[in-house]
Amino acid sequence: MKVIFIKDLKKQAKKGDIKEVKDGYAENYLIKNGYAIQVTEKNMVQVKKENDMKKQEEQEKTVEAKKLKEELEKLTLVFKVKTGDHDKVFGSISAKQIKEELLKKGYKTDKKQIELAEYLNIKQTTYSKYELGKINIPIEVFIKLADYYDVSIDYLVGRSTKKK
Repeated sequence: MKVIFIKDLKKQAKKGDIKEVKDGYAENYLIKNGYAIQVTEKNMVQVKKENDMKKQEEQEKTVEAKKLKEELEKLTLVFKVKTGDHDKVFGSISAKQIKEELLKKGYKTDKKQIELAEYLNIKQTTYSKYELGKINIPIEVFIKLADYYDVSIDYLVGRSTKKK
């Protein structure tokens, strides 16, 4: 039986995948538990419509993000900081300070995203790509994220309901 997955199923398929599976498995597990629906003309049209809408939304977000990136690249933020001998800066500029300056200039930003990118020692754009599923997250980053949130990697990826 051919089925369309309507939910992600670990190590099996992702939402929107179409696969041929045994009838019993499809009826007794996948369809019964809401992971998949049987392939029919009506369902195929619906899935195609959903995929087209999702693709269009992603394209719109990408265009918006590129526009924002170009604007931010031209933007200069000025921070007043204390300095010591030879103009050496004490401390560093925090994510909160960056967010406040961006808000003053009329830009909304996610402070958590800035903080996590700093913690993970990656660019904020890379973190955004992780969130959007555009690139795979390396295991080293999963380990750091689990430490940051004080949870297990299994909990982080949804394989366990136990935090530790």
